[in-house]
Amino acid sequence: MKHTYLVLLLITMWLTSACEQSHRSKDKGGHGDSASLIGRGTTNNPSLFTLDTEKAYELCAEALSGYYKAIWNGLEFDVSRYIDNPNLKLYTEKKIRSQYNLFRKNNLTYNQVREVKMEAEKVDYIEGEQSFYYLKMNARIIKDVGEYAESTEFLVQDLKGKVVIVDWYTSGKDSYDSIMRGESQVINNPAIWESSERVDKLK
Repeated sequence: MKHTYLVLLLITMWLTSACEQSHRSKDKGGHGDSASLIGRGTTNNPSLFTLDTEKAYELCAEALSGYYKAIWNGLEFDVSRYIDNPNLKLYTEKKIRSQYNLFRKNNLTYNQVREVKMEAEKVDYIEGEQSFYYLKMNARIIKDVGEYAESTEFLVQDLKGKVVIVDWYTSGKDSYDSIMRGESQVINNPAIWESSERVDKLK
C-alpha cells in the first residue's frame, strides 16, 4: 500500500512540474514565433504578439534592409511596397537619392552593405482614433569593411487589410532625418504626412 502511495505521489509531482514548466514557456513566448522574431523587444502587453505585430516587424525589418542597400549599394527600393502615403513616398525617395548621391560623391559606395541585422528594442500598440504600432528598431549594418549601428522609429498601421509604414525616423547623429526634420523628434503621429504643407517645407 505504501509503495502504491509513493508511486502515485511521484506521478502527481511529475505532472505538476510538467504543467508549471509548460505554463512558464507560454508566458515567455507562447504566441507562435513572434517572441523570438521580436528578439529582445519589450512590451507591457504580451497579447501584442499577434499576427499584425509580426507583420509590422517583418515590414520594418525588410524596409530597413532594403533602405541601407539602396543608399550604399545603389539597389532599387520599391517605396510602394512599404508606404501608401504619397507625401511620405516622396520624402523617402528623396532621402534615398540624397544619401546615395552623397556617399557616391565622397567615394564611399565601394564599401558595400553585405548584411543588415535587426532587433526590435520596443514594440507598442497605441489605441485611439488612428490605432497604430510603434516600433523602435536597432539595425547593425555590416559592410565589406567594418560596420555601424543605427536606431529607427516606425509607426505602422493596418489600412484596409494592408500593413503599411506611416512614418519612420532615424535619429542618428547627422542623419538625413535629424537634419531635415529636426533633432529629438517625438514620433507618435500617424497622420503627420497627410499634410502637403509639411512636404513643401522639406523640399
